[in-house]
Amino acid sequence: MLKGSTMLISLCSSSARWGRSFSVVFSAVLFLGPIVLAGQDRGSGQQARPDDRRVNRVLGGVEMTAADSVVKAVVERLDFDSYKEILRGLTEFGDREQGTERNARAIDWIEAQLQGWGYETERIHYQFTPRGGTESEPREEVYATKVGSEVPGEMYIIGGHMDGRGGGQAANDDGSGTALVMEIARALADVRTARSLRFALWNNEETGLNGARAYVEQRAPLQGIEEPPGSGQYPEPTWLGMIQHDMMLWDHGNPVTFNQALDADVDIEFQLASEKADESAALALKLLNANRMFATDYPAVMSNAMSATDSGPFQDLVAAVSLRENRRLYETGNRANPHWHRPTDLFVTFSDADFRLGFNAAQTTLAAVARLVEARIEGGR
Repeated sequence: MLKGSTMLISLCSSSARWGRSFSVVFSAVLFLGPIVLAGQDRGSGQQARPDDRRVNRVLGGVEMTAADSVVKAVVERLDFDSYKEILRGLTEFGDREQGTERNARAIDWIEAQLQGWGYETERIHYQFTPRGGTESEPREEVYATKVGSEVPGEMYIIGGHMDGRGGGQAANDDGSGTALVMEIARALADVRTARSLRFALWNNEETGLNGARAYVEQRAPLQGIEEPPGSGQYPEPTWLGMIQHDMMLWDHGNPVTFNQALDADVDIEFQLASEKADESAALALKLLNANRMFATDYPAVMSNAMSATDSGPFQDLVAAVSLRENRRLYETGNRANPHWHRPTDLFVTFSDADFRLGFNAAQTTLAAVARLVEARIEGGR
């Protein structure tokens, strides 16, 4: 991926080495002119939005249809201050490291928020053996489901991992992704959707994606089974796609600068070396296009080396993508974020321009998903 003042992408990829052909062709022209960001008071909310970013013709500029206007109305239910407050609430539990009391209390808090918005919640229970241990211990994670009004037996999964590490507050990794999923759940609480949506807040991501793996092992065989027969109820609707969110706030360049980089963007990744690469690329492109039409401040880019997050256990079974602040292997893995797994991953570390990057990822995901599940605000016809 190239970042600069002008970017023209044309991608044609082939994966015949995996016994099938794969091609994705897309083009996008992005113009990113010079931008000056004001000084940022970390965590204080002093900078309301990155108004000086010049994103015309990068964001927006696409004529909207009546169907697009419906999506726009749904996306506008997202609230920046609500996103920040959910994230602030999560950070009250510290880094939420798996197996700790603070992790257990955070799961209870997440569940209470979801129930407060009117959702019924469930938990996945599984066993985990800590590093150096010889006996497994019980672990759990929570999810909520919005049942589709017309096709309840089909479902998209939206995920983020609520556990962290590093001794700080795990505000970015991955409070930012967890709060994003929860804010989307809040915004959709009284919105009708034709298909079902599941909001999954994974545990044990930091120890090897154990929570997401447990979900896949337990729930994949149950897909599409009506229970009881004839009831119209599907405890595990057939998966149509999985969208993960992991570390959403920090795109400060590399070498790292104090402010959000002038070419900061939302990174959408899929895994080319997966059984569902074709479907995953198509889903990623829907998110890319949704960002262009409905995000307000930061554009998105797309790449094909998704790695080390909870969408991994899904990638050979269903279309799976992840949204991030940076590409995991090429940028985060090359020390683009100095707060990653550090005590400095605190709510006060980040500015409103940083929080806006996470919020724009929420706009991106909700816009794409609203179209996919045919979301409609009741009475808005």
